[in-house]
Amino acid sequence: MSAARLLVIDAGTTGIRALVYDESAQIVAQAYTEFPQYHPAPDRVEQDAAEIWDTTKQMITRALTEAKLQPGEVTAIGITNQRATTILWDARTGEPVTRAIVWQDTRTADRAAELTDEWGDAVYARTGWAIAPVYSSLSLEWMLNNVQGLNELAEDGQLRFGTVDSWLIYKLTGGTTHAISASNASVTGSYDMLAAAWHTDWLDSLGIPVSLYPDVCDDAGRLGTTDPAVFGAAVPISSAIADQHSALFAQGCIEPGMVKCTHGTGTFLDMTIGTTPVIDTASGLTSQIAWRMNGETIYALEGYAGSTGAAVQWLRDGAGIIAASSESEELARSVPDNGGVYFVPALTGLSAPYWDLYARGTIFGISPGTKRGHLARATLEGIVFSVRDFVDLMSQVSGHQITRIAVDGGASRNDLLLQFQADQLDAVVERPRNTEATSLGAALLAGLANGVWATPAEALANVEVEARFEPQADAEVRAAQYRTWSRAVERSRGWLKDGGRGDV
Repeated sequence: MSAARLLVIDAGTTGIRALVYDESAQIVAQAYTEFPQYHPAPDRVEQDAAEIWDTTKQMITRALTEAKLQPGEVTAIGITNQRATTILWDARTGEPVTRAIVWQDTRTADRAAELTDEWGDAVYARTGWAIAPVYSSLSLEWMLNNVQGLNELAEDGQLRFGTVDSWLIYKLTGGTTHAISASNASVTGSYDMLAAAWHTDWLDSLGIPVSLYPDVCDDAGRLGTTDPAVFGAAVPISSAIADQHSALFAQGCIEPGMVKCTHGTGTFLDMTIGTTPVIDTASGLTSQIAWRMNGETIYALEGYAGSTGAAVQWLRDGAGIIAASSESEELARSVPDNGGVYFVPALTGLSAPYWDLYARGTIFGISPGTKRGHLARATLEGIVFSVRDFVDLMSQVSGHQITRIAVDGGASRNDLLLQFQADQLDAVVERPRNTEATSLGAALLAGLANGVWATPAEALANVEVEARFEPQADAEVRAAQYRTWSRAVERSRGWLKDGGRGDV
């Protein structure tokens, strides 16, 4: 092990965090701020890529200043990022040509449904993803067809597409590198995992020139070098990995059957499955590249619920019953149980295993005795129930029984949530001391690529477990609660199709 300072850019869905890690995988300094989100219509979630870049530069400066580092003293840079958010920029100017379409956006829901009959199984079998608005390919198609002039620019080869990692690499290298990591490529709905290449038949059918797409690189290795005029020194960019995949690595889930659960804006359950992809189109689970390192590809299965942490934010910003998300646990503990209240947090539809784009968030069981605490408790329980919906499927498809789950993300600090998760999933839940697993994974991979650690095992020796939650609930109680939840989910499905838009 050598002395090192690893700069990690954690470009999340709502904010940018820059962190400096040392050779013991400890955080030396960090800086964080949110950036604007735009909602021009109920089904739209947009961001300004220029604002993402400006915010990133500011956070890098603050983190390096706090760590008392000059840019040239940085050993390597790692990037981890929100997935599938679609950014399109002009190759001549290096500037965005329209706002980014965020992975939560559902404007392409009708288009996804339209394409499913013809392409659904065929594309799922190659990309590992059921056709859904989260597909970057569908967002790209929408941009080219709805923003004036973009089709012509695309045909002339003047546009560049990328997810947030691609955008940051492009800007950090002064526009010399147009790349995407393998993990990020696999979540665009454009990458043929079996052929290890962009799915040109699918893209041709959508009218998207493959020339827009970046080169696919390993998640750990030399992805580019910063432009001194931009960063202040020539520093290797040595890792870029999608956020959930980064957390999977940081949690030590490097052997088949190991599982982690990230509680963020959405809740993501990921299982490492080894060097052979498993794609089961009947399950609704996603298959993807966990990471690619030294030319070896490791695959994973994933189930996710898109609006779980967002439901807690709704308690704060929409319902106004808490002033901060951290208050949700105390409020939920003010009542002994959920009082018969169930909250299905389908704020932007239901993800795995339902893939119902027309479902919406619903609260059932409100009575004259319902209190704020019941709503808070139902929200936290809804997060766990959303995960249980696909846990059994993941075990069946993978052939691995889930008995241990490593957790991370902002809500993993909520002990009530984690105990309910252990109870409902009948599995031991472990929380690491450092719950910033997304940034840690990128730091570990960047360090491995630069010889800071010789092996993954050596790098992961720095990860410590802080708390364990053992299952305590009676099996019959657990089953009864889940049956009621399942009834609630069925009643939330298809809301926008069945008159939720105000149709008569």
